[in-house]
Amino acid sequence: MKKEKNIILFVMNLPEGADTIKAVREYEKEFGGPLRMMLLVDSRVRNTRFLTETPGLDIYKSCDFSNPDKIAEVLLEYEDELLAVTCRSEKHIRRFMQVIPHVPYLRTPNTESLEWASDKYEMRKRLQTYDAKITPAFTWVKNNTKVERDRVVKKIGFPMIVKPANLAASLFVTICYHEEELDKTLRTIFRKIKKAYETENSKALPKVVAEEYMEGDMYSIDSYVSSRGKVYHCPLVRQKTGREIGHDDFFNYLQMTPTALKSETVKKAEAAAEKAIHALGLRSTTAHVELMKIDDEWKIVEVGARVGGFRNVLHKLSCDINHTLNDILIRIPKKPVVPKKCQGFACAMKWFAEKEGSITELKGVKKIEELDSFHKIVVNKKVGDRAVFARNGGRSVFNLLMYNADRSQLLADIRRVEKLVEIKVASRGNGNNGKKVAKKTIKTKKK
Repeated sequence: MKKEKNIILFVMNLPEGADTIKAVREYEKEFGGPLRMMLLVDSRVRNTRFLTETPGLDIYKSCDFSNPDKIAEVLLEYEDELLAVTCRSEKHIRRFMQVIPHVPYLRTPNTESLEWASDKYEMRKRLQTYDAKITPAFTWVKNNTKVERDRVVKKIGFPMIVKPANLAASLFVTICYHEEELDKTLRTIFRKIKKAYETENSKALPKVVAEEYMEGDMYSIDSYVSSRGKVYHCPLVRQKTGREIGHDDFFNYLQMTPTALKSETVKKAEAAAEKAIHALGLRSTTAHVELMKIDDEWKIVEVGARVGGFRNVLHKLSCDINHTLNDILIRIPKKPVVPKKCQGFACAMKWFAEKEGSITELKGVKKIEELDSFHKIVVNKKVGDRAVFARNGGRSVFNLLMYNADRSQLLADIRRVEKLVEIKVASRGNGNNGKKVAKKTIKTKKK
């Protein structure tokens, strides 16, 4: 008896849990029957068992990903029922690469393209070969010796950006204006990078790259790439880094969509994104492309073979795009659904303290929930926790999502948030005698 192909396989995590399952369930009527959600995780990674309790998850499997035979053994049982496979987390792309050889009849990116998209140095090499105009000067920094620093300075010049090749969330991304800063930055990164890779469960070998600093306006775009290389774009997102608001850090402070750019300017950005996607040979995936607008030119900051941060919510709120479902459709393969018009404007804000140290006071966070544009807030740190900059491996104090049909009203509420919030930090001591007190708090506006 022929089995029906109706299993959607997620590798390592199930983003947004119940929301992801809801998005798939809504597609069942159009699909013509029930769909099943399967999650496959590496048994060597801790803190994944809680995912078995996700409401609506049909199949949970774990095995040792270091042994290809174990992966094959788990998937063999479902070989004739798998409809699509996806990995939604940048830090798990290399585990996704280990699964791909065992699902040969599904539409997937090839492992080489994922390698190029996961390693910023390899990515830059591919972009330079495809079109040198869309990429800045770059080099691999192998160590922190005087000879190596001199070589890097000669090739890149100051100012330059120094960052790990395989970590997300702006971890350890630093700008250097002179050799003393370069020396200090490299000492910090090479001292902490190995532990950071372990913390992020990254399977990549630690690597550091230096790039020419690009001064301009930062944007990003999520695009769906078919198995034949056809690209469907979501609306552009304007990004502001912490540096733009006075922090000595490159975390994504603000992401807002859609933008106020002219249609011709947007088309140029989309063309640059397509060049980057095709340079890496990406297919059957969602691609996240970060770009820098410098005068009338677009340069590529980086490309990821995955969904961008907060995009599920931002695109749903502003343009009614089901980003989760589209990421699956492009892999089935089916044409993604991207409405031509948007009904409003949405933004995501990541909030970091202005100084590092123990948090002694959080002001204004409760009042944010009273704003007309408020949608959801996720509080990651509380009084007594330690505030650490992203460039030193830290995470945000809170993440905020807002929506308004009126762009000017959303901008006004963003300004109100900036006036309301105050985070006081004690530079010495941790204020809680080393005890962990933080518990993730999530609040959502009732609709």
